[in-house]
Amino acid sequence: MITVVSGLPRSGTSLCMQMLDAGGLPILSDGLRAPDEDNPRGYYEYDRVKQLENDSSWLELAEGKGLKVVSALLQHLPKDHEYRILFMRRPLEEVLASQATMLSRRKVEPGPDDQTMARHYRSHLSSVEKWLATMANIRTLDVAFHDALNDPAQAAERIARFLGLSLQIDAMAKIVDPVLHRYS
Repeated sequence: MITVVSGLPRSGTSLCMQMLDAGGLPILSDGLRAPDEDNPRGYYEYDRVKQLENDSSWLELAEGKGLKVVSALLQHLPKDHEYRILFMRRPLEEVLASQATMLSRRKVEPGPDDQTMARHYRSHLSSVEKWLATMANIRTLDVAFHDALNDPAQAAERIARFLGLSLQIDAMAKIVDPVLHRYS
């Protein structure tokens, strides 16, 4: 089984990866994307995920580990593995605000306006949800960003129960620092 953390960009996927790491689940991450002001504890990414559509030969390295896969790439997960997906959910207004703040810090021109992006994200999420519902090799647990912030112990228990793993719940809960998780 491969544990996949997914969701929209800026939805809390790095927070969920931090929780899994603290809980004792090995993580497949290469550290190429260094921590920064937007994610001071790191992004927990594995660069080869970006090539998932064309090359999944490395995926066996993720067996028994946590792997972050942005929602746009989920449909490229090969069917010859079992996946448990922790899908991070955060209000779109906050996702968009967080993204705008990150782009501004990096002095990157913003893309389409928030209304256009919100429509795009809603359509994308709907497509992903429909696809996930058809996949026999995938089980999904939605994890609300605010639930993880407001009651990290309960969120950690839900995650561990869903994964069927004996994770260190206290360590997972302690890693959540609301100061680091701004709403923009």
